[in-house]
Amino acid sequence: MTLRVPLRNLHALRVRRLLLPFVAITLYAQAPTPPPTPSSFHYTRQILTTPGPEPDACAVLDASVFAHANPLEDLRLYTPTRQEIPYTITFSGTAPTDDQARILNLGLKSPAHLSFDLEMPSRAYSSLALTLNAQDYLASAKITGLKSLTDKSPTYLGDFSLFDLTAQRLGHNSSLQFAESTFPYLHLELTFTPAPGKPSLAITPAIVTVVEIPPSRLAQTLYTPIAETTTITQRPRESVATFTVPARVPVERISFNLDPADPTNFSRTVTISSKENITKEGEPGTEQLSGQISRLRLTEAGQQIRDESLSIPAILASNEQAPATVEVAIQNGDDQPIHLRSVTLEMRQRKLCYPVQPDPVTLMYGAPAVAAPLYDFGRLFNVSGPIRPATLTPEQFNPTYLPPTPRAIPFTERYPQLLWIALLTTITLLAVIAFRSARRIG
Repeated sequence: MTLRVPLRNLHALRVRRLLLPFVAITLYAQAPTPPPTPSSFHYTRQILTTPGPEPDACAVLDASVFAHANPLEDLRLYTPTRQEIPYTITFSGTAPTDDQARILNLGLKSPAHLSFDLEMPSRAYSSLALTLNAQDYLASAKITGLKSLTDKSPTYLGDFSLFDLTAQRLGHNSSLQFAESTFPYLHLELTFTPAPGKPSLAITPAIVTVVEIPPSRLAQTLYTPIAETTTITQRPRESVATFTVPARVPVERISFNLDPADPTNFSRTVTISSKENITKEGEPGTEQLSGQISRLRLTEAGQQIRDESLSIPAILASNEQAPATVEVAIQNGDDQPIHLRSVTLEMRQRKLCYPVQPDPVTLMYGAPAVAAPLYDFGRLFNVSGPIRPATLTPEQFNPTYLPPTPRAIPFTERYPQLLWIALLTTITLLAVIAFRSARRIG
């Protein structure tokens, strides 16, 4: 008796035999990495929460976490019984907005006095940014809140000073800061006078071009200090503060703390340079930024002017993968150096948020080979919901830390080209079998 195997079954057997080596190589190359344990991490800290009914807690991450870990990958939270806790990381940021107030009833009440209304958006706000088509002026601004355009009892929000003294190298200010409000309309009255040294100032309704509405003060970006120095080195025509920033620590703002007893008015350019101490190529990477700081305190034409701008956005990228030296230089030119108490590097506030567990919760990090975790908690977490405050204890070395044992490098990692050779060989053999089968069937 002769056993006859259908031709299509015979071809299927041949294909399976040819695919088996390729499948085996692929599975061997993609063998899963064992999950980390508390002994896998170099550093440990406790997280302590305040009592409360909130279901979730958040702790502010400091610079040491970024220096010793990649916070988006090798952070883990554990309960006292060593059970892993899901978490998410939030970033403080300004609420995006492109709001502009609609200008209504703009007109002159006298040759130097403008009056107009603003139609405001249906959200909270705490400042206005006016774009004024004028130079070399001093101005006072009075703001009242209106429930309607015909409101007979407006709410007084304050008197403020605006100025443009760029000709005297003292800068300008056309922003108004007041208590957070939700009035549908605001009424503004502006009174202008020429800046000292300017004989006259022509005022027309066209001087007010745009009124922007920044995010509410409560929605502004929060920052965490990274490093602070009180050592200010004086060089010819500049004052310099120097920092050493560890790898992976983000620098996103620089703030200046002045001696309050110093009456100096100034507007100075600040240059920020960052140089990597080590790079992969062996050559130091450099990055340069610049900004402006200013302070103005004076009384002109019976008006008190108070304005300070003592921080600079400075997002540095060169210190993300290697330690870097950051140099902050205030350009004094021919003027006397300003009296600084300190200079501070800052990063946007980042919080580690997790479902509340019995204290103490343990934060562990410092295992570069650990892969990023996958949690559903980030999708379910409500950033604007009730949050219980939590604090991090000082960083410590993990007493149970075990250095990773050298991993045997798989054959396919030592010779990655074999995977492609196996794939191309299998495809070629399949093509040959298909061609011969087609001829036989024909």
